[in-house]
This record gives sequence, C-alpha cells and structure tokens, in this order.
Amino acid sequence: MIEFILNNQHIKTTQPSGSTVLDFVRYHKRLMGTKVGCREGDCGACTVLVGSFENNKLVYRNMTSCLMPLTNVQGKHIVTVEGINQSELTPVQQAMIDTNGTQCGFCTIGFVMSLTGFVMNETCCSYTDAIKAIDGNICRCTGYKSIEKAANILSNKITERPTSNATEWLVENKFIPEYFKNIEDRLRLIPNPVSQPNSSDVLPIGGGTDLNVQKHHLVKKSETLNLFDNPSLKYITQVTDEIKIGASVTVAAFEESTIIQNILPDIKKYTKLISSSPIRNMATIAGNFVNASPIGDMTIFMLALNAKVVFNSGREIYLKDLYKGYKQLDKTKEELIQEISFKLPITGSVFNFEKVSKRTHLDIASVNSACLLKLNNEGIIESAHLSAGGVGPYPTYLTKTATFLTGKKLTDDVIEQAINIMQNEVSPISDARGTKEYKRLLLRQLFLAHIQKQGVEVFNLLNDISA
Repeated sequence: MIEFILNNQHIKTTQPSGSTVLDFVRYHKRLMGTKVGCREGDCGACTVLVGSFENNKLVYRNMTSCLMPLTNVQGKHIVTVEGINQSELTPVQQAMIDTNGTQCGFCTIGFVMSLTGFVMNETCCSYTDAIKAIDGNICRCTGYKSIEKAANILSNKITERPTSNATEWLVENKFIPEYFKNIEDRLRLIPNPVSQPNSSDVLPIGGGTDLNVQKHHLVKKSETLNLFDNPSLKYITQVTDEIKIGASVTVAAFEESTIIQNILPDIKKYTKLISSSPIRNMATIAGNFVNASPIGDMTIFMLALNAKVVFNSGREIYLKDLYKGYKQLDKTKEELIQEISFKLPITGSVFNFEKVSKRTHLDIASVNSACLLKLNNEGIIESAHLSAGGVGPYPTYLTKTATFLTGKKLTDDVIEQAINIMQNEVSPISDARGTKEYKRLLLRQLFLAHIQKQGVEVFNLLNDISA
C-alpha cells in the first residue's frame, strides 16, 4: 500500500510500485493537465511539484512525473496543475497570459508548475532563480522571451514574500490554494518511509531518472526496493579529511550542501551543465555510477576527486576500478552502493569540470572531463587526477596521463606530451554526438581548459587545433 496526498486528496493505492506518477495521475485519477511528452525527462510537460520533509521542513521541488516511480511518493504531497487551480487565475498563470507566454499550450502546464515551485521556494527570489526553475521545460512554439518576461514579473511580485514560513503569504496572494496551510500536519500522519519488501527478488531504484528511461517496462512490472527515501542513504558529512556521501544523495542536494560548496566553490556553475533542475532534484549520485554511461556527468566529476564506493557488503573500491567494460561493473547483483567518499583536496588544489554538448543545458555530453591538480610555488604538479567521458566504452580515469603529469612543470612541451599520452588512453567512436576525430579534438581542448584554470597561459595551444 502506497499512501500520499495528491493535491487535496488523501490517496491509498495498491497500484504497482514501479508504475510512474505520470500514469497514475492521468489514467487512474483522470488529472489530464499533466501531459505525456518525451517520457525521458527532457521536455518538462509532465512536471509536478513534490512536497517532502528535508531536515524536518516541508520543501517543494519540481520533478518529472514521467520518470518518478510511484513508490517514491510515499508520505509526500504531489501537486498537479489541478491542485493549484482556484476560482481565478493564480499570479503565475496570469503572468503567462499577460506576456503571451503560451501558444499551442502543450508545454504551458510544465512552465506553470515550475514557476509555482519557484515562488514557493523561500531561498529563491531573483529573476536568475526564476529562469533556473524552468531550465527543465522546453517550449516548441511560443519562444522563450515571452516566458522569460513572465518569470521577471513573478520575481518582482515575490519581493515582499517572507523568507520563512511563507505559506500564509502565498495563500493570501493567491499563488496557492488555502488547503496548503494544513498539508504539513496531514503529511506527518502518514507513515514514512514506505515499508520495504522482504523478497530478495526486487528491483532496487533510486530517482528512476536512468532506469525508467532504459527499462521502463521492467520497472513498471517489478516489485521495487525504494532507495530514494532511505534515510540511512541520504547524508553528506565531513569526517576529519574525508567527505562521506550517502548513495541516495541527489545532485541537487550535493550542489546545495554547504560542505560541498566550501570545498568546490564553483559547484553551482558545474551542476548547471548537468541535465535540469527537475532531474537534479531526483537523480542520485550512486545511480549515475551504476548506470555506467560513458558520459555520466557525476561519474566523471567524482572520478577526478578519486572517489571510492562502499557496498552494503562492506567491500570498498575506488570508483575508477568499478568499470570493467561497457555497462560491466565490478559489483555482484546483490551488492548496492551504500556510500561514496573522497579525500579533501590538498590545500591549493584546483578542480575543474568541462562539458561540451549540442545544447549548453539539458543535454548529454559529446565529451566531458574533470581535473584536479595541485601545483607548488614553482609550478610543479604535486598531485594530478583526470577523467574523461564520451571517449571510451565507460567513464575513464586517465591513469597514464595523470601519472605522467605528476612531478612535471606545466610547460608547452609537457602539455603536448600529456595530450599525446591522453589520446592513446582513449578510444572514442563516431556516433550521433560526433565523429571520433571530433571527440579527440574536444578532449584535447577540454584538457587545455583545465590547464588554463590553473592560471597557466595556453592561448597558443588552444588556437593550434591542428596539433
């Protein structure tokens, strides 16, 4: 039995735990405002708001219901567009009309829900925040300028919103209906998390953002093991010189952690390149690892931090040793990742993440790469870690290149030698994201971008693309 609140209705259902929230709200509850679009989390037409407790506070996030397994809504508040509708248009809906932000209307509901999530987020108030909130919504016909104008209107409207306990103000100003006032009390009466199946023949699932794309029919008919809401897997802590991360920590939680922000000041710049806000709100870091995509952004990110993974069996290995071939892992079927850890970067180290894709945002990489280097006062590399994606059958830790760089001074000659070694470590193929020659060129240029981040002048090398 799965129990949650859908808009203002208390729900108890025995529908399959692996079925999607999208299918439940449309086909079982006939709430047709939530649209069926890509079923891959790309278009945002199925966007809903999900209210759940984070650090004992009710927080609403926009998520793609087409990828969300029903098991993940236990004890939560799911809000579709029908759940914000009132006797008159909300300020979000009115702003979309006033700026001519809708044409065919198919995508409009997703934009409305994401912008409603923006006005409900007490930590967000700027126009930049409003634009970030809709980075997972695609419009096919209207054009984004009119929608951006609506976002600007809303960012101005919420300047007087309280910075805490804003529900009363949001209700008074018609952003959300009055029933939101007692949702928190109602949710606290629902058991959470969902009880886990006893059978060993279950499908473990986190956010579902990869598994529900690749194996939708398998997930739908399977009994699931809900990892997403397992409290023992959702933490980020620092223990002396080591960072420990629970396997079900989402990309959004990773980005928002003050611990991570102190270590990686540019973290928000990097995560902006990874998918979209609704996906980052759902996608778990460990899920990205075990998906084993050759271009998994968080995998490439963590490889450069020389991360380790700890399985529930107690076995511990470096992330770079997890991959044995295309979609082949050094992991038994019974083993689940329990924890991810990495050492604090040496003081003075510089981390950088780069990604090239057809679209700047909401796209998968043609090639991505991350680098962690520590140079001493003489410009000698004391420590080097380097990773690359899209240039082999699995996420690649560039061992030979990193070993060569260690102890070297970053001269033009050393950089070119490192590039030659790197090119021999990778084996890209031509596909829809580019030819193998193009990917080799991209990797070269991304490596030079890493070096430039160190403050080393590489202008001539960047422009000499014939090398």
